[in-house]
Amino acid sequence: MESRPVVEVVCALIEDAAGRLLVARRPAHKHLGGLWEFPGGKVEPGEDAAAALVREIREELGCEATPGERLGAVTHAYAAVTVRLTPFLARLAPGAEPVAREHEALRWVTRAEIGGLEMPAADGPIVAEWVALGRAGG
Repeated sequence: MESRPVVEVVCALIEDAAGRLLVARRPAHKHLGGLWEFPGGKVEPGEDAAAALVREIREELGCEATPGERLGAVTHAYAAVTVRLTPFLARLAPGAEPVAREHEALRWVTRAEIGGLEMPAADGPIVAEWVALGRAGG
């Protein structure tokens, strides 16, 4: 019954030492442009989800990351595709400074601030899980 292609995607929930989360604004010219999202991207054929996350963070933020705990996967049907999104808690390498290579902007947000951001629908359950974790400083 599924008429849309299914795209496997990973995303990173990267916290700083203060417990703030890194979010990135999608370019205006792309699908869901202007919305805030978690860094990440499509899993390549034959690629492990954790390896995809490391590759995507390197490409999008110009730094190395280590995937940690997986959070609950989310499946969301957009108009043209169904996205199966696997979120990871992740850490940047010591001293790493993320750079917006593929996004309009990067921003660190608190649990109180994240609810005020416009984000893709698929990210909603991930935000809720992160807020519920309530971890301060990592």
